[in-house]
Amino acid sequence: MKSRKLIWLFLLPAGTVIACVVVYPFIYNFYISATNMSLYHIRDYTFQGFANYGELLTEPDLYYYFFKTMIWTFANLFFHLVIGISVAMLLNRQLRGRSIFRALLILPWAMPQYISALTWKGMFNYRYGSINLILQKLNIPPIEWFSNEIWAFIAPILTNIWLGFPFIMVVTLGGLQSIPRDLYEAADIDGASGWQKFFNVTLPMLKPVLAPALVLGTIWTFNNLNVIWLVTEGGLPADKSHILVTYVYKAAFTYYRYGYAAAFSVFIFIILLVIVLIYLRQTKTLEKAY
Repeated sequence: MKSRKLIWLFLLPAGTVIACVVVYPFIYNFYISATNMSLYHIRDYTFQGFANYGELLTEPDLYYYFFKTMIWTFANLFFHLVIGISVAMLLNRQLRGRSIFRALLILPWAMPQYISALTWKGMFNYRYGSINLILQKLNIPPIEWFSNEIWAFIAPILTNIWLGFPFIMVVTLGGLQSIPRDLYEAADIDGASGWQKFFNVTLPMLKPVLAPALVLGTIWTFNNLNVIWLVTEGGLPADKSHILVTYVYKAAFTYYRYGYAAAFSVFIFIILLVIVLIYLRQTKTLEKAY
């Protein structure tokens, strides 16, 4: 009995912090989403139930921004995986200066996103940006990155690909070093090609490592406000490069519609909850397989 009380005593500080930092803001956000709180109704706001959710679901731009969010998330994760796994497999070989290459390739992930995003924004400048200057030297017309809806959306995607692939690279490199060499030797004896060894040995052995990294990458990318907001200055051109999370930020801190923004954040939470539940189900499947 005393040991049980002692356990609860040790858990009390951590539980108090979690309650104050996570649980209370989470519940309060649900409460705000059911009110008409805004800049003009900070103290005299009224409870209006699910009115914000009804307005949200009938918002004509909601599904447009949701579609762009899915494209944003899928494109980033695809290239994070392809580039991260490819670079990790190269670094897993015996190369001269491998530690130097590894340190240089981790730099994009180690640098603050704020600095990296602003640097890339300068590189996308129409007249003086390094990307357009390189294109001109190759006799390719310069791209109006922030005047065209498609290019204004591609610009932050390129930025986030550069920022995100080192995470997958580090995770994959750790997984590659834990794969027994005997499996590759057995595949060589069976006459397996490089691609066959990758799909039948390397990739299955990496799945337990990549699965949690993939779900974390999905959540981080889905909620990535900094890159799009800083690169496109909050939605250039004409609010066409928004994803859900940047639209929520603008609703809260440009239009000051706190209740509506809170309802929008609950909508995003439900989407991410579904993704996590799918991940947990896949994790249990992997545990049974291994």
